[in-house]
Amino acid sequence: MMIRGRAVDASDRVRSRLEAAFIEDHSPREVAFSFSLGVFITALPTLGLGVAVFLVLAYLFKQLSKIALFASVIVLNPAVKWGVYGTSYWLGRRLLGPIPPEAVGTFTPIAGSHHLLRLWVGNLVLAVVFAVIAYVIALRLVHAFRRREAALESLPFDVEPK
Repeated sequence: MMIRGRAVDASDRVRSRLEAAFIEDHSPREVAFSFSLGVFITALPTLGLGVAVFLVLAYLFKQLSKIALFASVIVLNPAVKWGVYGTSYWLGRRLLGPIPPEAVGTFTPIAGSHHLLRLWVGNLVLAVVFAVIAYVIALRLVHAFRRREAALESLPFDVEPK
Protein backbone atom coordinates (compact mmCIF):
# COMPACT_ATOMS: atom_id res chain seq x y z
CA MET A 1 0.00 0.00 0.00
CA MET A 2 2.91 2.33 0.74
CA ILE A 3 4.36 1.86 -2.76
CA ARG A 4 0.97 2.61 -4.32
CA GLY A 5 0.73 5.80 -2.26
CA ARG A 6 4.16 6.93 -3.44
CA ALA A 7 3.24 6.17 -7.05
CA VAL A 8 0.04 8.22 -6.73
CA ASP A 9 2.00 11.06 -5.11
CA ALA A 10 4.60 11.02 -7.91
CA SER A 11 1.83 10.93 -10.50
CA ASP A 12 0.17 13.95 -8.88
CA ARG A 13 3.47 15.86 -8.88
CA VAL A 14 4.10 15.08 -12.56
CA ARG A 15 0.55 16.12 -13.44
CA SER A 16 0.82 19.44 -11.58
CA ARG A 17 4.19 20.25 -13.16
CA LEU A 18 2.93 19.34 -16.62
CA GLU A 19 -0.19 21.45 -16.12
CA ALA A 20 2.09 24.37 -15.28
CA ALA A 21 3.91 23.68 -18.55
CA PHE A 22 0.59 23.56 -20.40
CA ILE A 23 -0.09 27.17 -19.41
CA GLU A 24 3.25 28.36 -20.82
CA ASP A 25 3.50 30.00 -24.22
CA HIS A 26 4.69 26.81 -25.90
CA SER A 27 2.84 24.79 -28.50
CA PRO A 28 1.52 21.37 -27.46
CA ARG A 29 4.24 19.73 -29.58
CA GLU A 30 6.96 21.79 -27.90
CA VAL A 31 5.72 20.82 -24.43
CA ALA A 32 5.42 17.14 -25.41
CA PHE A 33 8.86 17.16 -27.07
CA SER A 34 10.43 18.85 -24.04
CA PHE A 35 8.94 16.27 -21.69
CA SER A 36 9.95 13.34 -23.90
CA LEU A 37 13.48 14.73 -24.31
CA GLY A 38 13.70 14.98 -20.53
CA VAL A 39 12.51 11.39 -20.14
CA PHE A 40 15.07 10.25 -22.73
CA ILE A 41 17.96 12.02 -20.97
CA THR A 42 16.79 10.92 -17.52
CA ALA A 43 16.58 7.28 -18.65
CA LEU A 44 20.22 7.30 -19.76
CA PRO A 45 22.98 6.42 -17.27
CA THR A 46 24.32 9.98 -17.04
CA LEU A 47 25.68 9.54 -13.49
CA GLY A 48 23.95 12.68 -12.28
CA LEU A 49 24.88 14.88 -15.24
CA GLY A 50 21.33 14.85 -16.64
CA VAL A 51 20.37 18.03 -14.78
CA ALA A 52 23.44 19.82 -16.17
CA VAL A 53 22.41 18.68 -19.66
CA PHE A 54 18.90 20.06 -18.97
CA LEU A 55 20.35 23.43 -17.97
CA VAL A 56 22.49 23.66 -21.11
CA LEU A 57 19.59 22.64 -23.38
CA ALA A 58 17.18 25.05 -21.69
CA TYR A 59 19.70 27.86 -22.16
CA LEU A 60 20.44 27.05 -25.81
CA PHE A 61 16.91 26.28 -27.03
CA LYS A 62 14.21 28.76 -26.04
CA GLN A 63 11.46 26.62 -27.64
CA LEU A 64 11.97 23.96 -24.96
CA SER A 65 9.53 24.07 -22.07
CA LYS A 66 11.75 24.18 -19.02
CA ILE A 67 8.94 23.04 -16.71
CA ALA A 68 8.12 20.01 -18.88
CA LEU A 69 11.82 19.18 -19.26
CA PHE A 70 12.42 19.18 -15.51
CA ALA A 71 9.10 17.42 -14.74
CA SER A 72 10.53 14.34 -16.42
CA VAL A 73 12.93 13.86 -13.50
CA ILE A 74 9.98 12.88 -11.31
CA VAL A 75 9.02 10.03 -13.65
CA LEU A 76 12.42 8.34 -13.63
CA ASN A 77 13.53 9.18 -10.10
CA PRO A 78 16.48 7.41 -8.42
CA ALA A 79 14.22 4.73 -6.90
CA VAL A 80 12.94 3.75 -10.35
CA LYS A 81 16.30 3.99 -12.12
CA TRP A 82 17.62 0.80 -10.53
CA GLY A 83 14.86 -1.17 -12.22
CA VAL A 84 15.62 0.62 -15.48
CA TYR A 85 19.31 -0.28 -15.21
CA GLY A 86 18.54 -3.93 -14.45
CA THR A 87 16.12 -4.14 -17.36
CA SER A 88 18.62 -2.33 -19.59
CA TYR A 89 21.35 -4.84 -18.83
CA TRP A 90 18.96 -7.76 -19.39
CA LEU A 91 17.82 -6.27 -22.72
CA GLY A 92 21.40 -5.57 -23.78
CA ARG A 93 22.32 -9.19 -23.10
CA ARG A 94 19.31 -10.31 -25.15
CA LEU A 95 20.33 -8.09 -28.06
CA LEU A 96 24.11 -8.61 -27.98
CA GLY A 97 24.30 -12.09 -26.52
CA PRO A 98 26.02 -13.32 -23.39
CA ILE A 99 29.39 -12.09 -22.17
CA PRO A 100 32.26 -13.95 -23.93
CA PRO A 101 33.45 -16.90 -21.82
CA GLU A 102 36.98 -15.51 -21.43
CA ALA A 103 35.56 -12.34 -19.81
CA VAL A 104 33.29 -14.14 -17.31
CA GLY A 105 34.62 -14.08 -13.77
CA THR A 106 37.50 -11.74 -14.53
CA PHE A 107 37.95 -8.20 -13.30
CA THR A 108 39.66 -6.57 -16.25
CA PRO A 109 38.83 -3.46 -18.26
CA ILE A 110 37.86 -5.67 -21.21
CA ALA A 111 35.41 -7.68 -19.09
CA GLY A 112 33.96 -4.46 -17.72
CA SER A 113 33.53 -3.07 -21.21
CA HIS A 114 31.45 -6.11 -22.20
CA HIS A 115 29.10 -5.45 -19.29
CA LEU A 116 28.93 -1.69 -19.93
CA LEU A 117 28.20 -2.19 -23.62
CA ARG A 118 25.22 -4.39 -22.79
CA LEU A 119 23.98 -1.88 -20.23
CA TRP A 120 24.30 1.07 -22.65
CA VAL A 121 22.71 -0.68 -25.63
CA GLY A 122 19.76 -1.87 -23.56
CA ASN A 123 19.47 1.52 -21.91
CA LEU A 124 19.46 3.37 -25.23
CA VAL A 125 16.65 1.15 -26.52
CA LEU A 126 14.61 1.67 -23.34
CA ALA A 127 15.24 5.44 -23.39
CA VAL A 128 13.90 5.69 -26.95
CA VAL A 129 10.81 3.63 -26.05
CA PHE A 130 10.19 5.69 -22.90
CA ALA A 131 10.62 8.95 -24.85
CA VAL A 132 8.11 7.93 -27.54
CA ILE A 133 5.56 6.90 -24.91
CA ALA A 134 6.18 10.12 -22.95
CA TYR A 135 5.68 12.22 -26.09
CA VAL A 136 2.34 10.60 -26.92
CA ILE A 137 1.05 10.86 -23.35
CA ALA A 138 2.22 14.46 -22.87
CA LEU A 139 0.78 15.57 -26.22
CA ARG A 140 -2.61 14.08 -25.33
CA LEU A 141 -2.53 15.66 -21.88
CA VAL A 142 -1.64 19.10 -23.27
CA HIS A 143 -4.46 18.96 -25.82
CA ALA A 144 -6.98 17.75 -23.21
CA PHE A 145 -5.91 20.41 -20.72
CA ARG A 146 -6.10 23.23 -23.24
CA ARG A 147 -9.52 22.06 -24.49
CA ARG A 148 -10.79 21.98 -20.92
CA GLU A 149 -9.38 25.45 -20.22
CA ALA A 150 -10.95 26.83 -23.41
CA ALA A 151 -14.32 25.31 -22.45
CA LEU A 152 -14.12 26.85 -18.98
CA GLU A 153 -13.26 30.25 -20.42
CA SER A 154 -16.30 30.12 -22.68
CA LEU A 155 -18.69 29.58 -19.75
CA PRO A 156 -20.76 32.56 -18.61
CA PHE A 157 -19.54 34.07 -15.36
CA ASP A 158 -22.64 33.05 -13.40
CA VAL A 159 -22.31 29.32 -14.22
CA GLU A 160 -20.13 27.21 -11.97
CA PRO A 161 -18.09 24.42 -13.60
CA LYS A 162 -18.89 20.83 -12.59
